[in-house]
Amino acid sequence: MLEDKNIQKTSLAEIGEFGLIEQIKEGFPIKLKSSIKGIGDDAAVLDYGNEKIVVSTDMLVEGVSFKWSYMPLRHLGYKAVVTGVSDILAMNAKPKQILVSMALSNRFTLEAVDEIYNGMKYACDKYEIDIVGGDTTSSVSGLIINMTAIGSAKEEKLTYRKGVQENDLLVLSGDLGGAFLGLQVLEREAQVTKVNPNNQPDLEPYAYLVERQLKPEARLDIVKLLAEMDIVPTAMIDISDGLSSEVIHLSKENNIGFNVYEEKIPLDPSVIRTAEEFQINPITCALSGGEDFELLFTIKQSDFDKIKGNPYLTVIGYATAAGAENYLITKGSEQMIPLTAQGWGTAEEEKED
Repeated sequence: MLEDKNIQKTSLAEIGEFGLIEQIKEGFPIKLKSSIKGIGDDAAVLDYGNEKIVVSTDMLVEGVSFKWSYMPLRHLGYKAVVTGVSDILAMNAKPKQILVSMALSNRFTLEAVDEIYNGMKYACDKYEIDIVGGDTTSSVSGLIINMTAIGSAKEEKLTYRKGVQENDLLVLSGDLGGAFLGLQVLEREAQVTKVNPNNQPDLEPYAYLVERQLKPEARLDIVKLLAEMDIVPTAMIDISDGLSSEVIHLSKENNIGFNVYEEKIPLDPSVIRTAEEFQINPITCALSGGEDFELLFTIKQSDFDKIKGNPYLTVIGYATAAGAENYLITKGSEQMIPLTAQGWGTAEEEKED
């Protein structure tokens, strides 16, 4: 994935660190008024006036966060930006700037690095943010990308993980499980290709799932929608580690329990179909998968009429009582199963009988 013999290849040693920085700088001109000084100085300079600044950081590590057997360079750059943007949106804030640091091994050519930054540029254009700096260094163990995202919001609009009250409604954007199953499909096809290099995988039936894994989207539209509806969530978090983990985060932060209804958890038809193919319970994919980057938040009961019937939002449960446990209310039998934080990749362990 890192080298294409049909294109020009320029070693990074030829241009050096400063030459690389200058090339990156040329591709990211400043667009926002709040970006006073960007790439090229010892620090970025930002002007946020009377808004509160929100900062988050994420790291992507080769072999852990992604594998070259299925991750195109441009998609990696796009996804790296999305991970940072999503954290800012989970604060009900608007993303503004991002700083990118990379540790690069000598396997990389200038053209390969350009491809990663092309993906980042596409994401920056979509989410209307500036890259204003970062750092580069060498690596002996593969590629590492560190993203620092910066955003802002009025103090009264900022939403934290803490703030849930009893009987608040638990609301989810979009649908879940797609990114996890997209990874399963890509891993399976990578193994087949490893055995048979001439194999050409047919990913068309899994297009939605593969895109959810390789090119996820941060839900800027949901934050804008909430503002239009005049709703300030009482708490919010983004779903990077699976629904169970995020519900438990909110529960611990607020010392309150949640009931989540299995029948209310939104699943795309391709998630249901592909989960059956892999003999996995599709609800397990939603609960224990990750990287869907949907927003999970709570609202007051009085705000329900504002979101009722909205196709982008689903009420999946509610906050119960202080000190209570977290439960999944099963479909049909309505059994109460304790929610546990299993995390990315463990859904395979819960096969259907």
